[in-house]
Amino acid sequence: MNAKVQSLKAFLAGAGRVALVEVAGTKGSTPRETGAFMLVSGSATFGTVGGGQLEYMAIDKARQMLFSPLEGEMAAERQEGVVSEGTAGASSTAAATPPGGFAATLPSRGRDTLEIALGPEIGQCCGGRVELLIQLVGPALEAKLVAAAEAEEAQLPHVYILGGGHVGQALASAMALLPVHIVVVETRAEALKGLPEAVETKLTPMPEAMVREAPAGSAFVVVTHDHALDFLIVAEALKRRDAAYVGMIGSRTKKATFRNWFLKSADGSEAEFARLVSPIGGDAVKDKRPQVIAALAVAEIVTALAGHAAAPSAQSKAPHRKAMAG
Repeated sequence: MNAKVQSLKAFLAGAGRVALVEVAGTKGSTPRETGAFMLVSGSATFGTVGGGQLEYMAIDKARQMLFSPLEGEMAAERQEGVVSEGTAGASSTAAATPPGGFAATLPSRGRDTLEIALGPEIGQCCGGRVELLIQLVGPALEAKLVAAAEAEEAQLPHVYILGGGHVGQALASAMALLPVHIVVVETRAEALKGLPEAVETKLTPMPEAMVREAPAGSAFVVVTHDHALDFLIVAEALKRRDAAYVGMIGSRTKKATFRNWFLKSADGSEAEFARLVSPIGGDAVKDKRPQVIAALAVAEIVTALAGHAAAPSAQSKAPHRKAMAG
């Protein structure tokens, strides 16, 4: 299970009463897009709608709703199945002051909106406007949130890190915070130890087979302990015309050596070779520490995944060439 889904379930299970703050509409420049959301409890939050004063105002409004006496009655009724989730009404009531010192009068029952201009009045200079929908989370909405998170997880792009050495471990740790599905593939069991919980691991004597089985739109980062194995895996990845990214760790000399082998011995083409990114992360920064290489490569990979998702083509939908024999 993806770490985000696990975190969401854990928050909902332990937070008590919760309000959902969702970006319902935007105009102009805004920090988050429509559909972005955060959850607010009496003492914690999950997610973000943009930070800064915008978020402080949203949290304040959400906690006003959580601690309103009327909303407390609504929550009790909701548990008994008397009131449907999201029911709106026209009454208002003075709110009790919760532990955080928030108090207000709400014009709604279980649901409200907040429209905020992102200008100097609130100390932000985005220049746009954001409409937020705020509502209490009951069982039905909670189930929808979890289902949406699971559906999003199923659509995450896959990043295959072929090799679990120092750079592979650093890459996995750096990418574990991102909205991607990470798979570390290794031939050595000991190299798969100590990886973040969100990372899937595959122990196999034939890493190139994982390349053949990967979903369309995957990224492949080849960082094994063996140059010959690197070459074999990269050759398989380059024959995937639907790959979003194919990268190999190494020097310009290693890339040139691979090119000669790929064209002469692996039935490769210049067009396929041109898609190879090597060295990963570029060579503008002359720092070979694994963590630095990982930081540079992660930005490169995320950019490639975003570009691939934004511009699907007939090529990306085409079946990949038959894998090399042997």
